[in-house]
Amino acid sequence: MTPVVEAHGLGRDFPGLARPALDGLTIDAEAGEVVALLGPNGAGKTTTVRLLNGVLAPHAGSSRVLGLDPVADGDALRRRTGVLTENAGLDDRLTARQNLEVVARIRGLPERGRARIGELLDRLGLAERADAPVQGASTGQRKRMALARALLHDPEVLFLDEPTSGLDPAATRDVVDLIAALATERGRTVLLCTHFLAEAGRLATRMAVLDRGRLTAFGRPNDLARELWPGLAATVDLGAPADEPTLAVLRSCRGVLEAQPVAAGVAVRVEERAVLAVLVAALVAREVPVYAATPHPPTLEDVYFALQARAAPEEY
Repeated sequence: MTPVVEAHGLGRDFPGLARPALDGLTIDAEAGEVVALLGPNGAGKTTTVRLLNGVLAPHAGSSRVLGLDPVADGDALRRRTGVLTENAGLDDRLTARQNLEVVARIRGLPERGRARIGELLDRLGLAERADAPVQGASTGQRKRMALARALLHDPEVLFLDEPTSGLDPAATRDVVDLIAALATERGRTVLLCTHFLAEAGRLATRMAVLDRGRLTAFGRPNDLARELWPGLAATVDLGAPADEPTLAVLRSCRGVLEAQPVAAGVAVRVEERAVLAVLVAALVAREVPVYAATPHPPTLEDVYFALQARAAPEEY
């Protein structure tokens, strides 16, 4: 299957910068997939979005989105993509509805497309502000208005830059749910730039970690975690620190990589989740009380910070 989004060795320089803003980026995204672009400010995330959407031309490498060359076919591509930038860029003199109506006219949307305006304003919790001037709207309301604008023409690919920044918890949940539904139910492809790692962890199928313009890791969080840490961490609750005979039993079990006493029992690292059942059975057979065996798979946040720590601190 041909990826919906693909970049090969993509690079971009800017005058006055000592290093490329983007240096040899190679990633791809399938239909219905959310790929998180993660990294600190200045890592190259926004430059990536601009290159893939045809706003900038690369100085190296190539890319295709929906089978189109973003440089040669930029106008045709942007009719099929939606972009949410970090700055809303709304006309404060108009209402939210009027802002969307202007975009609908510019895009030449038929009446059916314009009917989406009310649906989007309602879905994003903006119905009560739909006909009030944008001036005076909160940061979160502006962000939701901008998201409605990006979704108005029902794009096949979405480039979302910090879609939940400035939103309260309820609005954040609604936007995250909407993005998830667009991917899983509508088959839309999403490239998500965010600093909110929990949000990325819920949405992303794969993650691309950027640092100073270079790709330091790309893949599924679980696969990257296995490269960083062998096995699976877990705790076995025994009600008290494990003694040496108990530790000896656990360490003798096949699939146990490590076992260390902790306040409530023992912390273990095992080759796979199924080994926990073997451990519990071995302990019960020796009449050691077991109250719980809890696996602790690494979160996307754990993976991200481990990758950042692993990245070479070289200057380039």
